[in-house]
Amino acid sequence: MLKTTIQNFIHDESGATAIEYGLIAALVSVAAIVALQTLGGSLSSIFSVVSSNLASAAAKAKQ
Repeated sequence: MLKTTIQNFIHDESGATAIEYGLIAALVSVAAIVALQTLGGSLSSIFSVVSSNLASAAAKAKQ
């Protein structure tokens, strides 16, 4: 019985599968963080341009 239990433990790969899924999730998280940091500056400048254009349009509409 002990021999069978040890053999089953040695051949069980469910832990390896969980580790693989964890590594994939970590890789996806790192890729998302890098992408958001890269696009962050671009989005900030786009919103600044839109904001200034809206402020300019609002000022002209008040005249």
